[in-house]
Parts: sequence; structure tokens; C-alpha cells
Amino acid sequence: MSIEQIVDAAIAIADQEGIAAVSMNRVAASLGFTTMSLYRYIPSKDDLLLLMQDAVCDMPFAPVTEGRHWRDGLREYVRISVGAMVKHAWYGDLPISGVPITPNNLQVVDYALGTMRELPLNDYEKMSLVLLASSYARSVGIIQRDIERAIRAGASPGAFSGMDYTEALRHLVTEERYPNLHPLVMSGAYTEENTEENTVGNDFDFGLERILDGIEFYLNAKK
Repeated sequence: MSIEQIVDAAIAIADQEGIAAVSMNRVAASLGFTTMSLYRYIPSKDDLLLLMQDAVCDMPFAPVTEGRHWRDGLREYVRISVGAMVKHAWYGDLPISGVPITPNNLQVVDYALGTMRELPLNDYEKMSLVLLASSYARSVGIIQRDIERAIRAGASPGAFSGMDYTEALRHLVTEERYPNLHPLVMSGAYTEENTEENTVGNDFDFGLERILDGIEFYLNAKK
């Protein structure tokens, strides 16, 4: 038995049943060992959760190469971060207890900073932008995760978009009570029913590109 085996077993349980299902007893049983034997490798459940979190942060970022545009690097950072949160749905349920201190978590921050290496920003500006990109990735990841959880629990995909949802909203959202939302519901834009007039495309991509535009505007203003 090794720390890596214990962490992998705990992640497998969390992926299947959620973080609440993870306990030292449960992990030990899945490996065929006694609970006390696990404590020889990992002192507590809190330590196990920290190791699980760090394992998920072992993300497949491509090396930052000279000449690569910072937008491409930050875009990859956000996309891969969202993918990790969706793959390991429990990750977003872990509390943020402070600044990253574990090896893989630090590597994630290092990669994000590397994408901005050549930008005329001071250290505080760079860290603020890392936090901005990370916050967007976390928010999108949790939303996508929650939708997938609801669908797996029996909710129809149409509960989030489609004709049934649109028809219900058209009865509920009146012009008098919701004067700003009403025209979007009637046009089908709110439920993404009307795709012909969609100049945005994917909501996630649109939001990410506007964040990158904002950073670029800030950089140009500093010149």
C-alpha cells in the first residue's frame, strides 16, 4: 500500500458517490486493509482531502513556450481547469482554506503566471489576474457540474432549455412584472431556443473571451 494508492481509491469513491462518501473506513475497506493501517500513511481525513485536491491539480498543461500569445495560455488554463472540475464533480465542494501550498496546486499557479511572463504587469497585477481566471473557471465548472448532476438524478435536459421550459416561462414571465426579462423570453434567447439570432455562440467561450478582452484593454491602457 502507498499514499498514491490511498488517494486514488479515495478519488474513485468521490467520483462515484461524492465527497461525503469518503471516509478513512470506506477507503480502507475498498483497498482491503484496516482503517488503522491507513493512518500509518495519512494522519487524518483532512490530510486525505488535501492530497485528493492536489492530485486533481495534476493537470495536462502544455509547456509555456516562447512566442506563445498570453491569450492562448490563459485560455488553456481556464479550459483545463473547468474540465478537471467537471470530471471530478466533488472538487468544487471542497472548501478553500487558504493560498495554494501543495505541489500540484502550486504548479497550476506557476503555469498561469507563466502565461503572463512577458506582460508589463507587476506581481500583484499578475496574481489578481490569476485569481480572476481561476474564479471564472471555478464558477463555470460548478455550474456545468450541477447541471450534469441534476440530469443524472433524473431531470430532463429540457429542464434547462428547450420548448417545454420556454412555454412555461412565457406564462410566468409577464411584461408587467419582468419588463427587462420578458422580451428575451419571448424571443427565445433566454432559453437558447432561438439559435438563428445568436451572435454570441457558447456562453462559456463568450465570457472567457470578454475577460481576455478586458485584460488586453488594460494592457493597452498601460502603454
